[in-house]
Amino acid sequence: MESQDFQNEQKRVDYVVHKLGNRIDQTKLEYNKAHNETKRVQQNYGNNTSVNYFEVDDRIETSADLQQQRGLVNTVVQNESIIENQLKTYKQLSNSPYFGRIDVLDDDENDSEKLYIGTASFVDDNNDFLIYDWRAPISSIYYNGTLGKVNYTTPAGKQTTELLKKRQFQIQNSKIDNMFDTNETVGDEMLQNALGQQNDETMQNIVATIQSEQNDIIRDTKNDLLVVQGVAGSGKTSAILQRIAFLLYHSRSSLEADQIILFSPNRLFSHYISDVLPSLGERNMRQVTLQEFIDHRFEGLNVQSLFERYENEKNLSINQSTIRNFKESHQYMKQIYDYAENTAPNNMAFNDLMLDGQVIFDNEVINNIYNEQPKLMKSADKFLNTKNRLIKLLKKRIELEVYKPWVDAKIDQLNSEQYHDFIAGHQLGSFQDEDDERYFIAKQIVTEHFRKMYDAIYNGNFFNPYIQYKKFMKQVTLEKNIKDNNWKENIFDYDNQLEMHKINLDNAAPILYLRDLLMGGGQNQKMQYLFVDEMQDYSIAQLVYIKHAFPRTKINLIGDSEQALFKEVESPESLLNKLNDAFATKRSRLITLNRSYRSTYQITNFAKSLLPTGNKIEAFNRQGKAPEIIIRDSEKDAIDNLIKKAKTELASEGTVAVITKNLVEAKSVYQHITTQINSTLLDNADRSLPKGVVVMPIYLAKGLEFDSVIAWNISKENYNSKKLVGTLYTIATRSMHHLSLISIGKVSPIIANAKLPINELKINRQI
Repeated sequence: MESQDFQNEQKRVDYVVHKLGNRIDQTKLEYNKAHNETKRVQQNYGNNTSVNYFEVDDRIETSADLQQQRGLVNTVVQNESIIENQLKTYKQLSNSPYFGRIDVLDDDENDSEKLYIGTASFVDDNNDFLIYDWRAPISSIYYNGTLGKVNYTTPAGKQTTELLKKRQFQIQNSKIDNMFDTNETVGDEMLQNALGQQNDETMQNIVATIQSEQNDIIRDTKNDLLVVQGVAGSGKTSAILQRIAFLLYHSRSSLEADQIILFSPNRLFSHYISDVLPSLGERNMRQVTLQEFIDHRFEGLNVQSLFERYENEKNLSINQSTIRNFKESHQYMKQIYDYAENTAPNNMAFNDLMLDGQVIFDNEVINNIYNEQPKLMKSADKFLNTKNRLIKLLKKRIELEVYKPWVDAKIDQLNSEQYHDFIAGHQLGSFQDEDDERYFIAKQIVTEHFRKMYDAIYNGNFFNPYIQYKKFMKQVTLEKNIKDNNWKENIFDYDNQLEMHKINLDNAAPILYLRDLLMGGGQNQKMQYLFVDEMQDYSIAQLVYIKHAFPRTKINLIGDSEQALFKEVESPESLLNKLNDAFATKRSRLITLNRSYRSTYQITNFAKSLLPTGNKIEAFNRQGKAPEIIIRDSEKDAIDNLIKKAKTELASEGTVAVITKNLVEAKSVYQHITTQINSTLLDNADRSLPKGVVVMPIYLAKGLEFDSVIAWNISKENYNSKKLVGTLYTIATRSMHHLSLISIGKVSPIIANAKLPINELKINRQI
């Protein structure tokens, strides 16, 4: 780049930073003023919370005043928060104002216009845009356009302009480190710099390096179902987070962060991505793991986690695997839907409602009430009417109970303090007579006595979804490859599990679906967008139930079928067909990302050689060392080499991950190495990723990346099944810069049979 051009661009950076400095000073004054106002209003609110509740008029007036004060507090707190976020944005921009520039010429204009693109917009006091937000419609040209005539979409429709120049910047501390012109989305030099850096504790936003295919994901606003299938390291998760930021920008008047929910693979991953949206000035969406989502709906029961399933995978027989696949299919969930629609009233699994060992409403009474409802009425409506009828009967029971001797005994036992608590809010003489006062106190005593019964009716505890599910299982139409005796054994196992207050994961979604269909409820109508990351770890049945739980959402599913753990790989097209069938989608789209950016060229080539269709993966040309396979004949020698390799890697890298097949292996490795090298064992409860050496099972590493990875015991004995191809591929693709694989004895045939040039793999053999 010519030196004069460079100097001119640096002068513009200096000018923009100066303007930002003035705006920061101005915003600091506004923030201090807002902060003081918040303190004043909060203090005033605190001084006015002591009120007089004796006079009815005073009580009404005071409640109105408090409501007004509370609203004022919320307003000033929100205003302070908005100004504080603006201040953070301006400070971030002053360090690196923008990363791109486009020169465009509209058909009806004589002069071209220079537009600079950054993580947020910045408008000067004259309302001139010095920086355009990367999400603005015109900014899409930077990501999708090549020089020449280009189109971009605006709220007013499609627009056309001519792209004359596309320039990229690397700016730190208000100084241009590098800049260059390109016809691509992002030039290789800029990507090389971004991808060659060490791994941070949390994921960074990628707005400066978004590729054209990632931009298609980010800006899609038309489809009800968006399925993103991306190879490991293709930036699919990053693109999805930028998509959330784009949606919040695009629909700012109608969409809030609380109306977006993301299902993440584990808590560790949730922490890893937690900084991306705040770095773009947006609040984080709601996040939940599948386990948290299910556990919340099964209070009092221990539901098998996906990680527990992985640990027990080797104990699963072929028959058990076949049955599990059936129970996790769309066909099974469709049978549940049909069953719920057509269940006869006398086949409903109602319980007796009991209080202190006494039956208040027996299941026959409940069944009769349910049976009285119109036959064509939906089950959920019948259930609601039954609930309302039981509450009315309970109120009548309370009225009758008021005059029972046990209530008189309770009143006689009241001390002075308890008596005054019951009549609090009533002035002396407000009762007509002593009987009126006695009735008032008795009604409260009886109502409180039956409180648990009211809660039981309100929560639908008179229905037993677990017995109902068992009834369903006994009449289900089985697939041809499932034998009756094996299915009966599965029902027997379900019964035994239930006795121990346990539920296997394959039963969780069907039970919840059946319960919601029959009882009603269980749905969140406010959510607008649903995201599921690592979708290949979810069954169709689970996705059907999640869609049922969030019926108004547009669905975004992100994953890599090649990274399926402990099961066969499925093609993206086959998966989309299943999802379209399950969701009855009107508009769906599959976007496939085949280029991998995370790992070096050598690591990506090794990883893709493990896959039957690995030739579809494109390796980004960032050179590095060849992966190394270390073969030793004993566990002791293997551990010694692991420690030696970890120490070597730690000298130059920030994070070294020792990744195992399961938690049992992880614990064993950790116990062997922790006395000789400082390391951390990670499990499902961990929420943050420390620096240094970390030991973890592969299912906790999903979605994460590390500077260096050491794969533990990739031997023939440990990885002897084709079902483990995805597991080995996932382990290999966690590494950004260095990959080592240790084998105790002969190497797994998955690796031994990989078609990889000998010069692209280093073999360290000592047997």
